Amino acid sequence: MTVLTPKFGMGASVLRKEDETFITGKGRYTDDITPAGTLHGYVLRSPVAKAKFTVTSVEAAKAAPGVHLVLTGADTAHLGDLASGAMPEQPDGSHAPTRDIPILCRDRVQYVGDAVAFVVADTRAEAQDAAELIEIDYEDEEPVAGTAEALVDGAPLVWSELGSNQAFLYHQGDKEKTKDAFDKAEHVVKVSFINNRLVANYMEPRAAIAEWRDDEDRFVLTTGSQGVHMMQSVLADQVFKLPKEKLRVITPDVGGGFGTKAFTYREYALVMEAAKQLGRPVKWNGDRGEHFLTDSQGRDNVVTAEMALDGNGRFLGLRIEVLANMGAYIHQFGPYIPTGGVTMATGVYDIEPLSATVKGVYTNTCPIDAYRGAGRPEAALLIEKLVDECARQLDIPREEIRRLNFIKPEQFPYVTPGGRTYDRCELDAHMTLAMERAGWADFDERLEEAKKRGHIRGIGMATYIEACAFPGSEPAHLTLNGDGTVTLAIGTQSNGQGHATAYAQLIAEKLNIDIDRIHLHQGDTDELESGGGTGGSRSIPIGGVSAARAGENLAEKIRKLAADELEASPADIELIDGTARIVGTDRAMDFAAIAKAAKNPDDIKGLGDFRQEEPTYPNGTHICEVEIDPATGRTEVVAYTVVDDFGATANPILLAGQIHGGIAQGAGQALTEEAIYSQDGQLITASFMDYGMPRADLLPLIHFETRNVPSTTNALGMKGAGEAGTVGSTPAVLNAVTDALYRAYGISHIEMPTTPSRVWNAIAEAESKR
Repeated sequence: MTVLTPKFGMGASVLRKEDETFITGKGRYTDDITPAGTLHGYVLRSPVAKAKFTVTSVEAAKAAPGVHLVLTGADTAHLGDLASGAMPEQPDGSHAPTRDIPILCRDRVQYVGDAVAFVVADTRAEAQDAAELIEIDYEDEEPVAGTAEALVDGAPLVWSELGSNQAFLYHQGDKEKTKDAFDKAEHVVKVSFINNRLVANYMEPRAAIAEWRDDEDRFVLTTGSQGVHMMQSVLADQVFKLPKEKLRVITPDVGGGFGTKAFTYREYALVMEAAKQLGRPVKWNGDRGEHFLTDSQGRDNVVTAEMALDGNGRFLGLRIEVLANMGAYIHQFGPYIPTGGVTMATGVYDIEPLSATVKGVYTNTCPIDAYRGAGRPEAALLIEKLVDECARQLDIPREEIRRLNFIKPEQFPYVTPGGRTYDRCELDAHMTLAMERAGWADFDERLEEAKKRGHIRGIGMATYIEACAFPGSEPAHLTLNGDGTVTLAIGTQSNGQGHATAYAQLIAEKLNIDIDRIHLHQGDTDELESGGGTGGSRSIPIGGVSAARAGENLAEKIRKLAADELEASPADIELIDGTARIVGTDRAMDFAAIAKAAKNPDDIKGLGDFRQEEPTYPNGTHICEVEIDPATGRTEVVAYTVVDDFGATANPILLAGQIHGGIAQGAGQALTEEAIYSQDGQLITASFMDYGMPRADLLPLIHFETRNVPSTTNALGMKGAGEAGTVGSTPAVLNAVTDALYRAYGISHIEMPTTPSRVWNAIAEAESKR
């Protein structure tokens, strides 16, 4: 039988089929949907970081123009809290108690933005005006806002009944073996730094619409998410205590997620409760200010890390202490982020003993949870900053200390002291290639040229590895439609990644039809019983394999149906451009005719369900080159090079887009972004006026290429790529800035973000000591 090359398939550089819809303004987001009779909600939020409070009167608000409902904590006490099941096992075997998020605060607020009341009116403006009429007495208390201050003796307690601001204690590794390694070491190198707090700032702020449908005896919730099934479970099981079939969750187009839209927030329960009470749809639209105040934030760790080395620069052991800010409550996955991160703490290096301690701490700030990379960028920054400092202190070239300590190809599969099993990598190979592409050997020439212009210059690298596409499955369901098109239903959720294109490529390769004839359905709990959603770079490595297998399954059924109709053997049927044809003849049927000929609906359905038992481990090298003007402290990224190992590539264009976006976010953390709270718990950087979002002029053109080593844990050899750009970029950029400052002024440490004022002050301080 002839093997036909598909028009589109795995590895093809196909332009995104979604883009015409989006760039012509035809996208359909939550805010574009307003059912007839919709009312609008507004959340009244705490203006103080810590206080006992009493709602003394809501009567004026209830009587305000257009108002239909006012809810306070007393009115929502029957609803369950948003609880986290993520508390880790502590060294003594116990699990610390959580502090869950009430739908509305009852008598205490714990951070600026905590939800106090919900007002529903004919318009959002009327609801907001009425909210200002609610009379509340706040008894302010002293808050604690800083991560480093949370466990200081005498610090104010966020939850006084706990007796401490320590939320949990977690340990990874072997303390005794690590102590032995440090006792034998000829050198010990130590770094301490802050992994700064970030705000996700996706393009589309959150919104939600709830309807209570009497004729269906259930809720319908429409909201942007990263997966409808998890949201259905949380709201039905935890909050409303309903059978899941009593809640349908729908997600239309989504303008960015970055982990932060994976979670269930209070507003979703509030619009549902209000819709049930009022018998009308209720819509809530968050604005950018609310996003800054209340959507879960990222990072915010205080880190101390030490490396034990022998006299030749060989790494003997790693010791880490992390203070991880949880915010005022334990958010949905919050503790998983730092505890999962330290399992990757040894990075790409052959370090046997590890001792990592994580202390989660409460502060009177917005809760912390997963943000793009979710612990792996924190781990990469820790080890790559420390490795550069080891190179400086031992006077070993940065690339050579890495080569000396890399896990060697013959050591794979490699079990880390963090309990991870890396399958296959060629670390020195992609680092060497990246150095060649970046002109590492010629850097001194560019350094001298910059000096002539009165600037300083630095070059930095990060060799990273991360764990993603975690164990699990994502069933893919295909249906051949009566018009000859094919529909894929799958439980992932696109937030802008290009799922409709990537999945269609993998299916088209099996069915040999144009990708425009393959339609994607995501985001509706009525269409699928379960789904894992999008997060942890899982959609294409896991869902994509299932989609390909569903394509194979459907192709087999189409051949059988066609063979029956054409009186041939299925082995003699080839699929070409939406038709099934007997090989070597002109006898054929198109897919539409085949669909109509099916006597059983199952005969035109394909199912694929790939279960992955181990994560994938993408890895690579980022090299960043910067130039700094000492007179202003301004840093310019003048060159950026990436060589990554993603195992196999589904679509090079989509992949490049993911890497570019991740680099921008990681560079943003290194250079511009930081969420800052004042001592009294006010968020100072609460708008784009104050928060340093990365802009288009932050980065030059990025040189990106792959040097792939196929994964052994993924059926198509893929390694997840959605977060990898963020994992490698922050340490590469920070190391480049530090390199420039060290060469010129002997400055070996600067906190992030390395803003012009911070750089200028560091230079001024260094010059004052000369």
